[in-house]
Amino acid sequence: MSDAPSIPDPARRRSSPAARSPPRSPPSPPPPETAALAGGAQGSSSPRRSVRDLIIMGENKSMGKIWEDMETDVLVKIFKELNLVELSPVSQVCRSWRLACSDPLIWGTLDFGLLISNFIQTRASPYIWVDDRSDKRLSKILRLAMAISRGNVNCMIFHYNLYMKDEHLNYISQRSPHLKRLVMPAWNRISKDGICMAIQRWEELESLTMPSIGYPPYIMEELAKKCKNFKELKVMGSFDLLFASAVTTYLPKLKVLSLRCSKVTMGALLCVLNSMEHLEVLNISHCLLFEIATNGRRQVIHELDNNTLERASQLREFHHCQSRQCLACQRMMMDDGILRWYRYEDWFWRRDEVSSLDLKDYGRLFGAQCEMLTSVD
Repeated sequence: MSDAPSIPDPARRRSSPAARSPPRSPPSPPPPETAALAGGAQGSSSPRRSVRDLIIMGENKSMGKIWEDMETDVLVKIFKELNLVELSPVSQVCRSWRLACSDPLIWGTLDFGLLISNFIQTRASPYIWVDDRSDKRLSKILRLAMAISRGNVNCMIFHYNLYMKDEHLNYISQRSPHLKRLVMPAWNRISKDGICMAIQRWEELESLTMPSIGYPPYIMEELAKKCKNFKELKVMGSFDLLFASAVTTYLPKLKVLSLRCSKVTMGALLCVLNSMEHLEVLNISHCLLFEIATNGRRQVIHELDNNTLERASQLREFHHCQSRQCLACQRMMMDDGILRWYRYEDWFWRRDEVSSLDLKDYGRLFGAQCEMLTSVD
């Protein structure tokens, strides 16, 4: 994936000394248009201006100096109300607008939770086929987002049905060096080398939401080596003894672990509770807990025994629910421990009882109105 072309500064008109205006009187208050925009960003009842009006005012000769002198924090408050599609032309008006459009307050969280791939499930690895237009659309969106944000993204959220490739992951990892949180529940088309290379670039990473993988030790080892401040892990899928052993071996100082709506073996749960002295928060809400009986059959655990509860009580937070009356638990039983997320509400996969892991509502940057951006030639 090639870099997006840089956005050039518009030509600045410089008047000759003879044509310069005499000293001006103190600047007058901003015109009503400016006040309305600023007020709208602060939640007033003023109607929201269209992006076209915003650009016209920015390029207007009589108002240009007013916009140029406007404080960056005021511009940021205004531009925070825009989405990715709207920010693109606004960022090209002038240098001060481009700087404001890339402010970290706007790009703290880049939520692509509404963006999904056009895919077909297959029987052979990677068990997913994604059409070429879908990949091109994702590349186009990522190029635009990375060009405007200029490395200021701290958190990225991707849908569980967004199947990016190594090419996409490599592109964003090179251009988001300060990423602290990654929510990427689909790794079907990501190779071992691809994810390891990304982790090596994200030295500031603190939180990761990931799917179940066949051999988890390699990613846990990479996180331990490169991400010294890593403290939160969420696994969506299944969590067995191999996974638990990898976490306890390479991430012994992990603070938060969420296995919400996952298929978890009792051996894995006990491994975590017995080995992780620094763990503060554990979420096993709506998990399908089971163990293998002596006859080789799987036995579902509906209630935790007293010894397990006693160990868990030493944590600062312990979230658990294995109730037959709970709707989420019923769904887990119906899906045999591996949730078919597509069957349920769009927001269901985003929820978590741990507040720092809950994704809440979709972000403004890439809302439903950004569908126009997804078209490709």
